[in-house]
Amino acid sequence: MALSTEFTELFGVRHPIALAPMGGSAGGALAAAVSRGGGLGMLGAADGDREWLDRELPIVASGTDQPWGVGFLTWAIDVGAVERALEYGPRAVMFSFGDPSPFVAPVRQAGAVLIVQVTDLEEARQAVDLGADVIVAQGTEAGGHGARRGRSTLPFVPVVVDLAAPTPVLAAGGIADGRGVAAALALGASGALIGTRFQATVEALVDPAISKAIVEGRGQDTERSSVLDIVRGSRWQSKYTARTLGHPYLDRWRGREAELAGDPQASRDYQDDLARSVIPPLPVWAGEAVDLITDLPSAADLVTTLAAQAEEALSRAGRR
Repeated sequence: MALSTEFTELFGVRHPIALAPMGGSAGGALAAAVSRGGGLGMLGAADGDREWLDRELPIVASGTDQPWGVGFLTWAIDVGAVERALEYGPRAVMFSFGDPSPFVAPVRQAGAVLIVQVTDLEEARQAVDLGADVIVAQGTEAGGHGARRGRSTLPFVPVVVDLAAPTPVLAAGGIADGRGVAAALALGASGALIGTRFQATVEALVDPAISKAIVEGRGQDTERSSVLDIVRGSRWQSKYTARTLGHPYLDRWRGREAELAGDPQASRDYQDDLARSVIPPLPVWAGEAVDLITDLPSAADLVTTLAAQAEEALSRAGRR
């Protein structure tokens, strides 16, 4: 059976699957591959670094004739980064973590689809008021950053679906196989936004050590914390913490975040450990469904596999 939803109809894609625009790792090759596979590839533009954009935007724009998009960290960008991305004709622009109001006008003027990711009901109401075309409801199982006091995907998604109707909603957080996609549809979402599973693909812009850690990782090894943001000097707002695999600095500073913030030597120690390769080059952002990731396929093949798994799961549910 075909998984046709409001999302697939809006974008003209085959499958209700979107690539999470993971900062840095969702580069042009990965976004293009997801789009070629029938999903919506999303470039992870993060803070809108111009050199990165100038390198990766041409790759995705020339790598597929299917719809693709670009995602930004709302709190970290200026309007110039959005305008630069729009020059390449993305079908969608996604904003996460912060107030997207200053960036809506150029997206509308370009005729692109406005996607807003939300982590709580206050953000969901704001997205509705802004007139978002698609809303992403991110549960706390997600890898990378999310709400410190958020909700799990299972209870959060249907609440946002009801709040946002008739705006299409994508579910995010803890989805790493087709059964998760099927569950998202059963919750009333129009599709799934998937991150960690796509980090473990041949096209992802990640260090091989990170890919290996994801394939070998387990959900119980993940932890949501602000420790790694603090020690790295990241400017993330305190309302957002990050889910990663285990890390020596989590063990060292867990529960002592205030002390860590006031200890400049800790940041110097972190940089020294990086230089000596004692710790991973970056935190390993990973969601709770990391157990389901056991290989490194091509992203285009993965989209097809996820869609087939979702169809089978829904078919089996229908026969019960």
